[in-house]
Amino acid sequence: MAFLNSLKSTFFIWFLLLIACGNQTKAEKTQSKPAVSLNDSVKAKPVVVAANRTEAYLPLLKGKKVGIVGNQTTIIFKDQVKNTPLPYVHLVDSLLARGVDIIKVFAPEHGFRGSADAGEKVKDGIDNKTGLPLISLYGKNRKPSAEQLEDIDIVLFDIQDVGVRFYTYIATLQLVMEACAEQNVPIIVLDRPNPNGAYIDGPTMKKEHTSFLGMTEIPLVYGMTIGEYARMINEEKWLGNGTKADLTVIPLENWTYDTPYSIPVRPSPNLPNDTAINLYPSLGLFEGTNINAGRGTELQFQCYGASFLDSTQYSYKYTPMPNFGSKSPKENGKTCFGKDLSGFPKMSEVSLQWLIDAYTNTLDKSKFFNTKGFTAHAGTEALQKQIEQGISEEEIKATWQSDIDEFKKIRKKYLMYR
Repeated sequence: MAFLNSLKSTFFIWFLLLIACGNQTKAEKTQSKPAVSLNDSVKAKPVVVAANRTEAYLPLLKGKKVGIVGNQTTIIFKDQVKNTPLPYVHLVDSLLARGVDIIKVFAPEHGFRGSADAGEKVKDGIDNKTGLPLISLYGKNRKPSAEQLEDIDIVLFDIQDVGVRFYTYIATLQLVMEACAEQNVPIIVLDRPNPNGAYIDGPTMKKEHTSFLGMTEIPLVYGMTIGEYARMINEEKWLGNGTKADLTVIPLENWTYDTPYSIPVRPSPNLPNDTAINLYPSLGLFEGTNINAGRGTELQFQCYGASFLDSTQYSYKYTPMPNFGSKSPKENGKTCFGKDLSGFPKMSEVSLQWLIDAYTNTLDKSKFFNTKGFTAHAGTEALQKQIEQGISEEEIKATWQSDIDEFKKIRKKYLMYR
């Protein structure tokens, strides 16, 4: 009897062990199954902006007197920054802490801290936080003078771009490169992602209309990072007198043209979020009209409207008022009739549908275009004429294609993130 009881106990123990082993095997199988595929895992690697790749450019700054071209987007990302809730620190602050000899800072449109209105002149001054001299490149001069560069050994350029020709940071880049070439000052460009880098579209700038809103003959959306574009400017000899800068581009890591990227800091006062940045290539054309494109609201470049649009055609209305980045918006204090696009799906092309819609529903067509401004933004006189003639969006876009194809051939030589 004792033997039987012992045998039963033995079988019971073995039964429990088998169950436990079976459960453990199942658990192990569950845990060992990857949450994402290997390819997805590779894609999920965080994007590393060039500013974070200090090992690649700090040796180039050692013992040099440095000039920085930057603004509020000139940041290094950190897992934890002491004494601040922000996950980043300004590059200037970081370099000073590392003992880099920064002599002065050059600031583009909107200023070093990014608070000035679009088109508002920015004055020279002193940065309150660091005490560094601030030289405005959107005031009395847009190109650094020989005098402003004479005490500098090397220039470091780091500004977040959004990949649209009339966004003036690339014009600042070109003029800084030109000045550096003329004064034999090397320039380093720290690359950042282009949130509109996945496509090329829009009318190409015509040479006779080049200005600070477009200094070279490229499409409205050109599909390159600011570092790649710097290489193109240099190698295609688009600098004044065919000169070339002593240029170094520090590339990104883990980024391709299709990689989603959300800019953590407003690149300018009226681009507050991803939606505005995505719609900017299309709605930015309203800058050359009398239509309000959301300035003076919390939906900058996410809506459009005007008091002179046919109110019977729109259910959405709003009233622009002075606010951060827009001290005197178009249609200030007037009830505007138009469309709210803040929930519109992500775009991968330049759309003319809203421009055509607004023109069609303008009761007095003479109020619509600001011809000089519109040509400067579009880069061509043709687009205004095509819209006025009632040509369809599809037909208009077909006229862009040959220029885009030619640009792609040039662009291909300078791509760094294939």
